[in-house]
Amino acid sequence: MLPGIKLFDLTGRVAIITGGSKGLGSAMAEGLASAGADLLLTSRHEDEVTATAAQIQNDYGNRVIGMQADVTDADQVAAMTERAISEFGKIDILINNAGVNIRGPIDELTLEDFEQVQSVNVTGPWLCAKSVVPHMKQAKYGRIINLASTLGLVGMANRTPYTSSKGAMVQMTRALGLELCEYGITCNAICPGPFLTPMNEPFAETEEIKKFIVGAVAMNRWARMEEIQGAAIFLASDASSYMTGSMVTVDGGWTAR
Repeated sequence: MLPGIKLFDLTGRVAIITGGSKGLGSAMAEGLASAGADLLLTSRHEDEVTATAAQIQNDYGNRVIGMQADVTDADQVAAMTERAISEFGKIDILINNAGVNIRGPIDELTLEDFEQVQSVNVTGPWLCAKSVVPHMKQAKYGRIINLASTLGLVGMANRTPYTSSKGAMVQMTRALGLELCEYGITCNAICPGPFLTPMNEPFAETEEIKKFIVGAVAMNRWARMEEIQGAAIFLASDASSYMTGSMVTVDGGWTAR
């Protein structure tokens, strides 16, 4: 008898989720917790991530720890990894979710704007992967999940910092998938479409975005937060054991057009 649904069971697994205090990060954290995983959530805002961790632990009964960490700081990333090892003894799953978006025409953006987005969205995931990979290699097991974007696959005007960073994450995912597969470690990416996250809420009612949702997204709506959970659980689990270097789009049909 084949294992079926049991492949999605995360009982006994340990996951780090960066940017885990809100938005897609907290939604994925709840998804993994519901499947049995213990969690270390990070955020630059200690009060927010501690509150989110406590809520998820209360709701699902798993061990969930929240800690302050800036993914662009190598020392803080090292502390994150050390905390996970000291608290749980291992790291099975890394979800590189922390990210920022600065919008605007290229001639109105500053170099500092561009570099800030690359620092958080590209350097941060690279540092986190570099930090956890030695532990995963030793265990001969690991799941690295990068949050890329549909904007890593298609373009959009006035988004040069963000699209550049997410295109980089697509390529980093492919390269790490090839590099790590011999060690039992997979690396895949989720490419979300328009989710109504706190980062997007301020722009949701603008005419530009309303036209985009109707014109580009086949389902003609924003994604609900829970709609990221299935992809996260799948890629974090043994159900995705024959996938690496892949992009999973959760975009309402945007990139199908």
